[in-house]
Amino acid sequence: MLCELSRQLDALRKEVAVLKAENAALRDRVRTLEEQVAKDSHNSHQPPSSDGLAKPKPKSLRPKSERPTGGQPGHPGHTLRRVEQPDRIVPHRVERCAGCGRSLAGQPADRVERRQVHDLPEPKLEVTEHQAEVKTCPCGCDNHAAFPPAAAAPVQYGPRVQSVAVYLGEYQLLPFDRLAEIMRDLFACERFSEGTLANFKADCSQRLEPVEAAIRDLAAAAPVAGFDETGVRATGSLHWLHTVSTQGLTWYYAHKRRGREAMNAAGILAAYRGCAVHDFWKSYFDYDRDHALCNSHLLRELTFLWEEQNQAWAKAMIDHLLAIKEAVATASASGLTALPPADQERVLKGYERIVQARDAQDPVGVAQGPKRRGRRKQSKARNLLDRFRDHSDEILAFMRDFAVPFDNNQSERDLRMMKLRQKISGTFRSFQALVNFCRIRGYVSTARKHGLNALDALQRVFLGNPFVPALNTS
Repeated sequence: MLCELSRQLDALRKEVAVLKAENAALRDRVRTLEEQVAKDSHNSHQPPSSDGLAKPKPKSLRPKSERPTGGQPGHPGHTLRRVEQPDRIVPHRVERCAGCGRSLAGQPADRVERRQVHDLPEPKLEVTEHQAEVKTCPCGCDNHAAFPPAAAAPVQYGPRVQSVAVYLGEYQLLPFDRLAEIMRDLFACERFSEGTLANFKADCSQRLEPVEAAIRDLAAAAPVAGFDETGVRATGSLHWLHTVSTQGLTWYYAHKRRGREAMNAAGILAAYRGCAVHDFWKSYFDYDRDHALCNSHLLRELTFLWEEQNQAWAKAMIDHLLAIKEAVATASASGLTALPPADQERVLKGYERIVQARDAQDPVGVAQGPKRRGRRKQSKARNLLDRFRDHSDEILAFMRDFAVPFDNNQSERDLRMMKLRQKISGTFRSFQALVNFCRIRGYVSTARKHGLNALDALQRVFLGNPFVPALNTS
């Protein structure tokens, strides 16, 4: 009897242990799923496009301003203004008196009131025929006058049409059917085919090869540059689009891989000697140079811990980082290039106090779940805390050198249109088409950072005079 009870007790113990392990695993899974549901663009790295129709209510980390919305006093505004030399003047004369009906046709006007209407001229495709003479010399030699480069074929579109087509396709991201419709409706380009557009893009890309190399070299020599990457589909499979961005430069590089293989192939990070601003992607730390972490990424992760897990240290760190950012902005406006040493020491002590206080509360911070062999997986909160503890120099680099930005938003903005291009048109049909897109977009982005009109910049390419950034524009 005792033996039977002992066996039953052992069986119950084993069953309870199994149920406990299953319960812990299910709790861990529920917690993971709840965290996934709670994440959106304001508290994680997910893009705003992933929020769907149920957009989260905006929760800005910036304190509410007391200033009213809209333009502030002293703002110049953007009102349509009258020009001094209009293209056309239409006079409106007074022929008779509205009171007595007397003729006033011969009487000079006391004054003239002016109103201007800004409108587009009627679009019209202008055809220019080039006629080259052919003369035969008495010696028997035929002499042909040279055609200009814009007339390389018997019939072709000119540089303005080519630049408009590339502008609409590669910059405004119109799919071919809509682009061809616009070219027909606005410019009467009736025989505008997909092959014609592909030829325009390939020609533009080829002309921009030396410009792309110049942008790359300038980015590689920049004292501070932002690095980022995003997935893009080409030839039906996942590729990665890498970018190197500064305030005046944008350089893109497409590769099959995301990590170190692609970074080595790009050929910038291996020899880069400036400060690389990026997120916490591990491959960047494989390169021995100065690093700065994007604080916008960190703020979003801290926001999740504060809002979803009620971790007070996360809110304290959010407030502290934003206070440092405000102090940097104030000092920069005063002409300083770094926070004074005393302020840096005070800031760092406050930073370490937050990290140490949280570390003392949870020295292990392992994730919940059944016990397994090997090292236990750490919780997300613990991973983030370790990042703040081990990478304070990279996180606070922006206060020691004001040339280092608080975040890597410049690189993210430069990549944003790439994701929109994929949403509109899906995959690139060939890898070369992706390369052409990157080269053209990098050129236009760089030109716009220098105040150039995107369409004018592309037209300069087809006229043989592309914009090339100078050495001091990084």
